[in-house]
Amino acid sequence: MTWTVAGINFAHFHMGDNLRLVEDHPDAELVAICDEDPEESTLGLEDTAQEFDIPDDRVYRDHQACLEETDPDIVILCPVPSEHADWVEKVAPYGVNVVLEKPFATSVEDADRILEAMAEGGGKLAVNWPLAWYESHRTAKRVLDEGAIGDVREVHYYDGNKGSGRFTQVEYTDSGELHFAGDDLEDTDEAAATWWHQADRGGGSLNDYLGYGVTLGTWFRDGELPLEVTTETHTPEWSPVDTHSITIASYEHGLSKYETRWGTFTDPWVHQPQPKCGFVLVGTEGTIASYDYEETIRVQDDDHPDGYDIEVDPLEAPLENVIQYLIDRLENDEPVEFPPLNPEHCREAQRIIDTAHLSAERGERVELVGDQ
Repeated sequence: MTWTVAGINFAHFHMGDNLRLVEDHPDAELVAICDEDPEESTLGLEDTAQEFDIPDDRVYRDHQACLEETDPDIVILCPVPSEHADWVEKVAPYGVNVVLEKPFATSVEDADRILEAMAEGGGKLAVNWPLAWYESHRTAKRVLDEGAIGDVREVHYYDGNKGSGRFTQVEYTDSGELHFAGDDLEDTDEAAATWWHQADRGGGSLNDYLGYGVTLGTWFRDGELPLEVTTETHTPEWSPVDTHSITIASYEHGLSKYETRWGTFTDPWVHQPQPKCGFVLVGTEGTIASYDYEETIRVQDDDHPDGYDIEVDPLEAPLENVIQYLIDRLENDEPVEFPPLNPEHCREAQRIIDTAHLSAERGERVELVGDQ
């Protein structure tokens, strides 16, 4: 069968990437797009409609009309982070399956609202963390599961981007690729006025990148959660929210570090900055370095203290992207089990993020919050 898809709420520019995945899937059809707040949108509806050949009568400013008239099987949601629960509650009663762009939520309370809404609506939910599709990190997990470095004792994570000016100007090129027209802009009042820099809307480097780190970090640790969390953040004068955060997570057998940064020297998808963006995993019998976008991972063990490189595994169906995976789950009537996309796993990782916010606010170490 052909699975019909609607893209609703364009506040996050990752919507363009997700719609292209629909376009590329042989059994998926994009039947509608909808955005109720064009001032908030990072991608214009008109430009998107032209890019994906969507007729005018399938371009909506009202989500209810969109859902009732097109009856999609899958809805892709890309709202501002603080509104993730609101939007899931709006669409879930229609019985749709949902792809929710990262982050999962901005609080455990909202995460629970999302889980409840989806349970009542009956659809499946996949939370899309783009780092889950990086060949390096998937290869690191395979090598880890094969026992190459023993049990994980430390996760060292550093990730981010060059700066925030890009968030003000996002457009399609003539070839149909997304282009960040603001890449070379300095930090300006215009950037500071976007939702990315509004704390009550889920802005800040911690909200933007810590979820990646702790969601995949918890996956690398096979679900183990920290006992306590300590977080420091830095907020420059021009920005209302943090552009740098360091979180120390205290586990039963040691410490791990999760660092987020808006202001890396270069963007990792162009040139890896120093420190490199990605993960270093330290185990009882070795280490793995897995960096964003790279073609190899590096492993150390007792037999190879100088280290050796492993070429990354190519992604294979049905785990090449979020649309492919969700459609596979639907066709086989199976749950969303892949941990980085699994909402229950993401809910547990959200507990670390909530605790990090609380620690930064209090200026002290805090026990892990959010237990059910």
